[in-house]
Amino acid sequence: MASDYSPKHFNLTFPQEYVAHIEINRPNQLNAFFEAMWLELASLITKLSVDPFVRSIIISGAGDKAFTAGLDVKAASQGLLSDPSTTKDSDPARKAAHLRREIGTFQECITTIEKCEKPVIVVMHGFSFGLAIDLSSAADVRFCTRDVKFAVKEVDIGLAADVGTLSRLPKIVGNFGWVKDVALTARVFGPEEAMRVGFVSRVFESKSEGIKGAIELASLMASKSPVAVQGTKELLNWSRDHTVQDGLRYTTIWNSAALQTSDVQSALLSGIQKRKPTFEKL
Repeated sequence: MASDYSPKHFNLTFPQEYVAHIEINRPNQLNAFFEAMWLELASLITKLSVDPFVRSIIISGAGDKAFTAGLDVKAASQGLLSDPSTTKDSDPARKAAHLRREIGTFQECITTIEKCEKPVIVVMHGFSFGLAIDLSSAADVRFCTRDVKFAVKEVDIGLAADVGTLSRLPKIVGNFGWVKDVALTARVFGPEEAMRVGFVSRVFESKSEGIKGAIELASLMASKSPVAVQGTKELLNWSRDHTVQDGLRYTTIWNSAALQTSDVQSALLSGIQKRKPTFEKL
């Protein structure tokens, strides 16, 4: 690999050429996140994003019970969600400024997945609550298993989801009514409902089958021109947040550079010659 990786709270493997697999590794705590974990995940994604030996990324959870149960509430109660009456600073504006910075940092860690140059596939199983929805909503492709239990859980702990779900989920499923249904109630929903509304694109019978399916898809993505794949992700994300005309204009600017790649000729010739194309690292 071009970079050295030694994650503490995650397992990192490379199951196929150009494919990286990140596994949340805290199974005894249902893979619940505390601050050091989301900071480490952001650092890991940032490094993989520019690693020329990586072209696609998979994220899953260790153990049989959960992808992630969300935020480690016990750890958060001693930090971000601590009782405001016990803090030294009694000025509300100063408390708010501190919280804004903390929330902004947390949001940016999850946004790192969306900003990653490489496509990110998430495989969810078991408990997939709260942060699981934030994290997966920032990814490009979402798979799940038959035993998955989803919930936008934040109202059950007295807050509005603030790390991305309320901003991204409505754009993913295109149904504000359904998002308000699950976000205002924190009710649990399953794979069939998630598939029906378009939150996930495939449902697998088991976690092992889901991982296998993700590796197959990630390998297929990695076999394509990295110039084309990375450009496609960038242009899709841009167009989602802008008008059609803005998207077309940005595509014109982007492709005025990207179309000069030798990958176009390699892809065209391989089709004519009926052979698998190879592309230089990016």
